Amino acid sequence: MEEQSVQKKKGAKRSFVGIVTSDKMDKTIVVSIDTKKMDRLYKKYVTRTKKCKAHDEQNEAHIGDTVRIVECSPISKDKCWRLETIIEKAK
Repeated sequence: MEEQSVQKKKGAKRSFVGIVTSDKMDKTIVVSIDTKKMDRLYKKYVTRTKKCKAHDEQNEAHIGDTVRIVECSPISKDKCWRLETIIEKAK
C-alpha cells in the first residue's frame, strides 16, 4: 500500500497558469504567476506574484499570452519549467 501511494506522488508534476511578461530570450519565456493569500494580521487577501522562466521550444508564446507551464527536470540554472499549452493569445 505504501509503495503505490509514493509512486503516485512521485510522478505528479506541478503546473501553473500565468501571463507571459517577457519573450526576449531565445526559447525562454518569463511567466508571472499571481496567487491570493490571506494576511494573518489584517485578514485581507494580498496578491503575491512570482516569476518563473519556462522553456518554449518553438518560440510560440508572446507577451500578454495566458499559458500553462509544467514542472520538468532542470534545463539550465534558472529554467525548470516548460510551456505546456497556450490558453489564450494576447489581443
